[in-house]
Amino acid sequence: MTNTDKSQNVGKLAYTISTLGPVGFLPIAPGTWGSLVAVVIWWFFLAEQTLVFNLTIIAILALVAVLLCELAEKHIHKTDPGEIVIDEVIGQWITLLFCPHNLLFAFIGFILFRLFDVLKPFPVGISQKLHGGWGIVIDDILAGIYGLLVVVLLTRMIS
Repeated sequence: MTNTDKSQNVGKLAYTISTLGPVGFLPIAPGTWGSLVAVVIWWFFLAEQTLVFNLTIIAILALVAVLLCELAEKHIHKTDPGEIVIDEVIGQWITLLFCPHNLLFAFIGFILFRLFDVLKPFPVGISQKLHGGWGIVIDDILAGIYGLLVVVLLTRMIS
């Protein structure tokens, strides 16, 4: 196997992981599907974990995602392709960090993250001007932080 073949295989694997396999290719709004997958994973595996555990998982995934997205972009020769949805997982999990483990708040967190990810309030939109993997991932991290802040406000208002 030549270095070019190995590079192609690595790029293809990075692309497959960053699209969450078939999820990024689902019709209409692949980012929404990626966020939905993130909520399901959070519900069953992360909601009852400690803050330190969740922050560690998010940080590791964010760093890995930057690398994967960089490789995926190079593999398909396209900047910030819509089918890459691993960044939505990170942003969604950030929004859900302090979310109570109930369906209403999970739904609210889902909607808030999607809203901030689509509307891209300052500086979310500007952050997309970064190149490569950081340009793909950072806007979702910022949208996730906006969602997190609103979730925290809502939970404090209700309790």
